[in-house]
Amino acid sequence: MASAKRPGEFELIRRYFAPLAAATPGALGLGDDVALLTPRAGTELVLKTDGVVGGVHFLTDDPPDQIARKALRVNLSDLAAKGAAPLGYLMTCALDASVDEPWIASFCAGLAADQAEFGIGLLGGDTMSTPGPVSISIMVLGEVPIGRVLRRNAAKPGDLVFVSGTLGDAVLGLKRLRGRFPAMPKAESDHLIDRYRLPQPRLRLGGALLEEGLARASLDISDGLIADLGHVGEQSGLAAEVERDRLPLSPAAARALDEDPALIVDIVAGGDDYELLFTAPAAARATLADLGRRLNLRLTEVGRMIEPSGSSPGTVRLLDGQGREIPLARRGWEHF
Repeated sequence: MASAKRPGEFELIRRYFAPLAAATPGALGLGDDVALLTPRAGTELVLKTDGVVGGVHFLTDDPPDQIARKALRVNLSDLAAKGAAPLGYLMTCALDASVDEPWIASFCAGLAADQAEFGIGLLGGDTMSTPGPVSISIMVLGEVPIGRVLRRNAAKPGDLVFVSGTLGDAVLGLKRLRGRFPAMPKAESDHLIDRYRLPQPRLRLGGALLEEGLARASLDISDGLIADLGHVGEQSGLAAEVERDRLPLSPAAARALDEDPALIVDIVAGGDDYELLFTAPAAARATLADLGRRLNLRLTEVGRMIEPSGSSPGTVRLLDGQGREIPLARRGWEHF
């Protein structure tokens, strides 16, 4: 980002952020200090906030439109895991002196594109200066039928564990951006980088899981498969087993893992997948296979929930093809 002048705070709001709120009546044109939102009869609100920080969640030279879209999408991914439909979002932008007007224009263009794709609008927020790094915090609001939200604490012993999409692409994409895998074919490299920069919130899947009553417990994989499945187990009073040979991998990730088996730790514990992880009874297998075909989305059974006999609730074991536990140096992403 090149250092350059940018509009003042209120001109910035008028020129770039107010258009993002134009189709959202509750935003009041961004002319007030608050927004108004009335949930539909028979629904309750689902609220989620997540932030992205330069150098932690994105690289400082990432395209600004993709930074914006990632900031929004990581929040939409949490709504998807709850089976919630998005309503709107609030955003706080802390911008350093290197952010110029073209950067802001590209950033807002990215938000506009995702607003159109996901049927959501800006409700309000705050814009401030910071010595750095750039930080974007978003709170997204959604709605679900009262009492129907998909939670982490409803898994049952014997439930199968499913994940959507593929695992490990994002963390490998970050490694590629940092210089790893120099001989990787361009198409595979581009795929991994795109998965890091642009998560895919599985809103249609989450909505279908809720509407069709297919999932018991659900969350999105932000901290890594092992850590996030551990959250389900802890909240449900269960342990879990995952089969390494069942993990869904893209061709790029599979090739990288074949060349360096130690990457299995990154694939299951690196985070940033933003795929849905959910548990379901074995009787739902065929229906879920049909759902995956209808959505043109890979849904993979990777393990099962078990009683925590001899272990603590939340324990997750990764097993090889002979049923032996694969030791892991780490189990997921932690900020602290």
